[in-house]
Amino acid sequence: MAKPLRNASSTQILSSSRTFFATTSTSMGRALFQSERNALLLIDVLRSYVATGKFQLHDFVIMPDHLHLLLTVTGDTTIERAMQLIKGGFSYRLKKELGYLGEVWQRGFSELRVNDRESDLRHREYIAQNPVKAGLVDSPEKFSYCFIYLAKQKAAGLKPRIFRNSCGTTEVVP
Repeated sequence: MAKPLRNASSTQILSSSRTFFATTSTSMGRALFQSERNALLLIDVLRSYVATGKFQLHDFVIMPDHLHLLLTVTGDTTIERAMQLIKGGFSYRLKKELGYLGEVWQRGFSELRVNDRESDLRHREYIAQNPVKAGLVDSPEKFSYCFIYLAKQKAAGLKPRIFRNSCGTTEVVP
């Protein structure tokens, strides 16, 4: 039996931009992001890739042992490539800058395509409520390692405390 033909043209397979809700976890559920320095480093990695135009970041939350993202990839970039950049970039910097010797990430990640406004709003609410449901804060805007907190600080004209001593650009993620 002959193999069915597949249309491999990237212009027909990939739309110009695609939005995803993605989740990835740390290796063995370690609470790597319980440490402020590790969470700040991950935020800096995210900001650096947004600054270089690798993807657009709409929302995120960094939990102690996992990460949720709402991001858009464009052109020939895939969600797999964006996640490879995030996970690989963070792992590299964590080992090089902070001397971490262990395994950082669980293999793989999960993603759901966000095709409409309802799905977008549902995933944003899930991201916002994640630290509340975990009992880390009583309100999403009080959790330092999420988009809502950073956006609120920026809207108030404040430089979020978590960026006062961090390196890299400060204007990409609110």
